[in-house]
Amino acid sequence: MNSTINNNTDMRLLQLLSQTFPNSESASTEIINLEAILNLPKGTEHFVADIHGEHEAFLHILRNASGNIKRKVHDLFEGSLPENVMRDLCTLIYYPEKRLEMIEEGTDEDLSDFYARTLLQLIQVCQSVSSKYTRSKVRKALPPQFAYIIEELLHESPIDDDKEAYFQRIVETIIETGQVRGFIVAICNVIHKLSIDQLHILGDIFDRGPGAHIIMDYLLTRDNFDIQWGNHDALWMGAAAGCDACIAIVLRLSLRFGNMATLEDGYGINLLPLATFALETYADDPCQCFLPFCSPDDAAPDEKQTRLIAQMHKAIAVIQFKLEGQLIRKHPEWNIDRRGTLENIDLSHGTYRFEGQDYPMLDTSFPTLNPDDPYSLTPEEQELVERLHHSFRISEKLQKHIRCLFSHGCMYAICNSNLLFHASALLNADGSLRQVMLDGTPYQGRELMHRIGMRMRSAFQHDTPRPQRLQARDYFWYLWCGPDSPLFDKSRMTTFERYFLADPATHHEEKGAYYQLREDPAVCTRILDSFGVEGETRHIINGHVPVHASQGENPIKAGGMLMVIDGGFAKAYHHTTGIAGYTLVYHSRGFQLIQHEPFTSTQDAVAKGTDIKSSTQIVEMMGRRIRVRDTDKGRQLQQQISELRQLLYAYQHGIIKENNTKR
Repeated sequence: MNSTINNNTDMRLLQLLSQTFPNSESASTEIINLEAILNLPKGTEHFVADIHGEHEAFLHILRNASGNIKRKVHDLFEGSLPENVMRDLCTLIYYPEKRLEMIEEGTDEDLSDFYARTLLQLIQVCQSVSSKYTRSKVRKALPPQFAYIIEELLHESPIDDDKEAYFQRIVETIIETGQVRGFIVAICNVIHKLSIDQLHILGDIFDRGPGAHIIMDYLLTRDNFDIQWGNHDALWMGAAAGCDACIAIVLRLSLRFGNMATLEDGYGINLLPLATFALETYADDPCQCFLPFCSPDDAAPDEKQTRLIAQMHKAIAVIQFKLEGQLIRKHPEWNIDRRGTLENIDLSHGTYRFEGQDYPMLDTSFPTLNPDDPYSLTPEEQELVERLHHSFRISEKLQKHIRCLFSHGCMYAICNSNLLFHASALLNADGSLRQVMLDGTPYQGRELMHRIGMRMRSAFQHDTPRPQRLQARDYFWYLWCGPDSPLFDKSRMTTFERYFLADPATHHEEKGAYYQLREDPAVCTRILDSFGVEGETRHIINGHVPVHASQGENPIKAGGMLMVIDGGFAKAYHHTTGIAGYTLVYHSRGFQLIQHEPFTSTQDAVAKGTDIKSSTQIVEMMGRRIRVRDTDKGRQLQQQISELRQLLYAYQHGIIKENNTKR
């Protein structure tokens, strides 16, 4: 025990600590409790990236804990239960409300025996997933209305002769009093909570899929999660902040993938003004370059609806190019000199000049384009932009979700010797960290990420002076497509060229040096050192660039130092990646990468018991089991123990007076 109190700061800290632990007994008890926690196995961390609105697949993976619940059920019951019964039990755990409703509607028979058997099975599963936690932590995961009963069942055995009758009577009474349905749902939810101790989302919750708002609603119900912002998240942040270029891109991407559900149903964005403008302005335009993308599994919209979506798509795309041109001119400090678009159109010849060469255009209908001032909005376009701006700014739910991104997120995170960020750590061609100017000061690596994050936050902080707040609002667009953005890190964004030019040479976007060098262990070591990541085994974990598993690409790079976990959750990527997402799982014995096949639907999962088929790749196994002591949380607990020992010393030597009236 430390025999000295170092300084006045220590005394102030100990005085504050004494308010929570007022005497030797309470301080000693807490030391014993924390020392015990240090020797528990570390909790299981799950890492996912690039969810892109695919809420059904994402939520199913969380419900089945990336296959871990199915494995536990088989470990517990294989040999004693048939395969179909184990499958049905798993489905019940994943979707308790819907599965129970289906079971109850499908029979007129008394279900008491089914309920009794199921409760006993669920208790065993819950005992298994809770075994690595303290009773205190498990207690916090329990729903208040059933906490006492669940806790009793978890810590008693139905095969203990002395307690068998006690245990059985609890189960019978739950059924007799009509509480069994709520009880089963509650215990299934406890299993979900305890199966994943910490959830890390490495960016891109938004765009492409239909349920980003559903994902955000779910996250608001969780405690232990963090988000490293991706380029698509930054885009929606910018739209919520009122950056009109970001708003236009959000709308364009939603129309590109035929996904209006998030905008209209999720956030109440009024698309009628855009539809009206598009019908009037592009009435005779087939808009063939702007037909929505539909995955093979999705029902395609009818011809009339497809035509309207294409017209809206083109209308907002043209507005986007105009707003982007205005931003480039407004911010010469960004040094974006290769983003000229509309001024390169020659309507008389139907060509577009790209890097000194003229290319024929696939579409030359630009009824709102003024060749003398190509980036000016028509009065009708200006009115539309203002109405859309208002709709995004007043969306209470969108603003709530953006606040969640800020309260649980940042540009990067360091957790248990793992460096997490979405896309890139900007590098020079020689592998050194690239310096980027922000507000006249050069930054790189960790400090650059921190400064960018602070600038993003300032766009939403009312104590930020208005000029700086507007500057920060514009900066969200730069993060989306700027060459020195760690969320982009390419030479250029060729959106215009991909719509209007057939030649694939004009579509090329040169990736930054990070993507060329990240397979080099020496480069990864340099990045980890620069971010101050410590530990015997250190890793960089990224998303952003889909891993083409079907072509043999390995997500594990640099001899295991770097892991890319974008496996293509979005249906739009399934044909290129060959899979439907990854989960990286870090448990007390090491790392496993879970590769998922496409998910059919929640409806199929409930009705047919279908599950996501997954395969496991061992990434790195530890020579010994990792304890809480070995984690970041463990180091915090050890610091708390040290402070409590000083407090105990102060009590025992009369330096601080004990209050024995508080127990």
